[in-house]
Amino acid sequence: MALPPISIRLEADVRVTLERDAKAHHVGLATYLRELAADRARDLRRAEIREQTRKVAKHIEKSPEARGFVERWGTPTSEL
Repeated sequence: MALPPISIRLEADVRVTLERDAKAHHVGLATYLRELAADRARDLRRAEIREQTRKVAKHIEKSPEARGFVERWGTPTSEL
């Protein structure tokens, strides 16, 4: 699902700086800004996941019922 484009206004000195860095990365300014935004969104999502994980860990720590569930469930592994 394509979303409508976003228009942003940059100060001239900021635009020059970003255009120079975009050129150094061999991309246009729009692509460069899209990549910056995507990287930041990914970082924010990861931070949200870490925070949710901390909340779950605190709940497990405080709740004997939750601790029992985790003990019965077992430790997840990356082996498939």
